[in-house]
Formats: sequence, C-alpha cells, structure tokens
Amino acid sequence: MKKTVFFAVTLLSVVLLACGSRGGGDTSAPYHIGICTGTVSQSEDDLRGAEELIARYGKVSDGGIIQHITYPDNFMDQQEVTITQIVALADDPKMKAIIVNQAIPGTAEAFKRVKEKRSDIILLAGEPHEDPLVIQGSADLAISADFISRGYTIIWAAKQLGADTFVHISFPRHMSYESLGLRRQIFEAACNDLGLKFVFVTAPDPTSDVGVAGAQQYILEQTPQWIQQYGQKAAFFCTNDAHTEPLLKQLLAMGGMFIEADLPSPLMGYPGALGIDLTAEAGDFPAILKKVEAAVVEKGGEGRFGTWAFSYGFTVSAGLGELAKRVIDGTAKLDNPADLYAALGEFTTGARWSGGNYIDANTGIRARNQKVEDKYYQIKFQQQ
Repeated sequence: MKKTVFFAVTLLSVVLLACGSRGGGDTSAPYHIGICTGTVSQSEDDLRGAEELIARYGKVSDGGIIQHITYPDNFMDQQEVTITQIVALADDPKMKAIIVNQAIPGTAEAFKRVKEKRSDIILLAGEPHEDPLVIQGSADLAISADFISRGYTIIWAAKQLGADTFVHISFPRHMSYESLGLRRQIFEAACNDLGLKFVFVTAPDPTSDVGVAGAQQYILEQTPQWIQQYGQKAAFFCTNDAHTEPLLKQLLAMGGMFIEADLPSPLMGYPGALGIDLTAEAGDFPAILKKVEAAVVEKGGEGRFGTWAFSYGFTVSAGLGELAKRVIDGTAKLDNPADLYAALGEFTTGARWSGGNYIDANTGIRARNQKVEDKYYQIKFQQQ
C-alpha cells in the first residue's frame, strides 16, 4: 500500500457558537426559511448547499419553504446593503429562520435588527467572520471549522508529506479576524515545534479595488516566484477561497504542496485548476473525490495535495438549513449538539461529527454558548 496524492478528511469538525421530503412543497407552506450566501465567484460551495435545500424543500416562489439570497462580492464596502438584505427577510410573516453562510462582517448587526423586529426568528451563522463575542451577542447558533486544532493538524500533515516550509498567504482584513489571527499564531508555533520554516506572505484582498480577477491574477503571477524562493517542498495555504484555484493550478504545474483549503472541499479550486467537469457527479461527494483524485494523480501531483472528503461550505449551508427545519418542526433542539451533528450528517454520509465548548483565548473562560469540535483525520490510501 502506498499513499496517493490525496488524503481526505472523512470525519469533520466544527466550532459551535450558540447564544422532510424532496420536492417543491405546496402553496400552503406553513413557514419559510431564509438563507444568505456568497455568489459563485466568492463562495460557490456555500451557494450550492443552499441550492441543495431548494432541491429538497422547494423555493418560496414555487410554494416551497426556502428563500435564498446572495450578498455582494465586495461585501466589505457594502455592509449596509448586506444588512438590509438580511433584515428584509424578516418582513415575510412566514419567515421562521434565517441562515447566513459565510457570516460576513455585518451579520451580527443584521441579526440584531432582525431580533428587534421579529424575536421569534431563529438566527444561524455559518463560519462567522466577526469575532466570537460579537456574533455570540446576536446569533442563536453559529458554527465554524475548528480553527484551533487545524492550526496544528495542517502543519502535522505537511510534515508527514515531507514539507520543510509552510507558506501562509493572506491579507490584513483576514488577519484582523480573531479566529484567523489565532490560527496563524498556532501555525507558527506548530512549525517551530515540528521543524518547519514558517513564511507569511501578503496577497491582494479580493474585496478590495482589484476585485476577484485582480487577486487571482496576482496569485497566478506570484506563485512561480514563491516556488522558486521556497522550493518544491514548501506547503502553501491561503485564507481566501478566490485565491485557491490559481494557487492550485500553479502548484500542480510547478511543484509545491497543498494540504487543504481554508474551507476545505474537493470542489474548492480543484475543478477549475484541473479543468475537469463534475456535472455528472454533482452532489455525489465520494464520486467527486474519486474523479478529482484521479485527475491530480494524472497531473503528477502524487503525495502533494489534500482535501476533505466532503465540502465544508456546502455542508454548513445545507446542514444549518436542515437543523432549522427540524427545530421548527419540533424534532430537534437548537441547544442539543447531537441534533446539530445529525443535521450536518445528512450531507456527509459515513462521517462523524463531534465537539466541545470553545475557550476564549484571552480570558480562558469556557463559553456556554460557543463550542469547539475535535477533528479526526482518516488518510485515504490506494493500491499502487
């Protein structure tokens, strides 16, 4: 047995911050669930998860229960637009839950305004960009990938694959987030402990004036220079989804390693970087993973690339929607982690979820409405 290119997480984890049948439904839907995601260009996996909810339960305009909206790509400059869009969902008298994934800056304020209008609406945040204490004050439940343990496990995986350098690509806005800033510190400490060189490099923010296209072009042009400077045994990591595809494309062509995306998924960057069509495999993540893995192997990337077995962004959108429906239907409780894991597991067959309370890094206080999940990696092997 020999390790392939790909190692895939099959048991997933989240950080919890808490303060039906398929078809279109009928015209007398008893309630509605709103979900706000990014667009295809900014966070496609999140949007596809919302589409899965529509496929299961129908959209409001067709008599179903799901109302999907998207926030602007340049959301940092249009926070008031985002806030207004989210709050407007509460004008629907049948609205019983609102989900935002990713919960970009402004979500906490939007949730606060929703609660002032409709205290009965359940408010759920996926992968919040705002600091834990901020989102805790307005969301009924928020979940995030375990940024604490990943600060170590990503470096550990890089070490196992033979990396001698870890290159962290980000920009000031992301580094101002408590979760991402803390993870960077853990990355550095883990590199020191495990004997890797840690390098931090800055790339353009896709929400800035250069936009997504400009940020991606920068990664395409800069990555060859990074590989020349840091070598083919350098593992690269970027904190932004839009940076992922051009980074993967250049690493596949020129060398270097990629352990997993910031929001991991076999859909994150790989299809575009590899030029593969996954239309026939849509929604079938084991089939998607198999096809992506075969393409990576064909490109000569054996032993250098990794991902999670399922899409984190897709699962959070669909899973939080499923949880909201079950809570409204009275078959689940919002404060029961087992019910959350069951809802997420609806979209990750064969994976298990677990978690615990998040401990504030500054105070050491274990938050009663914020939980951190343990994560377990299962390495995928293939006969060679």
